[in-house]
Amino acid sequence: MAGINKQKLVRAALKARDAAVAPYSKFKVGAALLTKSGKIVGGANVESASYGLTCCAERVALFKALTEGERDFIAIAVVARCDGGAMPCGACRQLLAEYAPEAAVFVADSRNAEVIKEFSVRALLPGAFVLKP
Repeated sequence: MAGINKQKLVRAALKARDAAVAPYSKFKVGAALLTKSGKIVGGANVESASYGLTCCAERVALFKALTEGERDFIAIAVVARCDGGAMPCGACRQLLAEYAPEAAVFVADSRNAEVIKEFSVRALLPGAFVLKP
């Protein structure tokens, strides 16, 4: 995606990853969401002993941005220690399709963060269920 500093966004996701709360899986994930105004909002995964209550880094960043009044998103980077990087789960894909449908999605392995995979939200969730208010 032209005009987006992917490396800067991935570095922000790496920094956000440091705040992950993953006492059970030890699988730390960081995300960084870029707004149209140039603001970067970070998020990290937070686990619960009741695993269904765990929240992914992507959703933490998105919820944080939305509750801070942001509505226009350009890109999101997701970083974890995982071969090829951790892909957003179905719930994250759904929320990105609703709130950031035009966003670029960058994925990287925290051990090799300069190798960045690139996707669009639409490619990750074709035919998304989205209602127009």
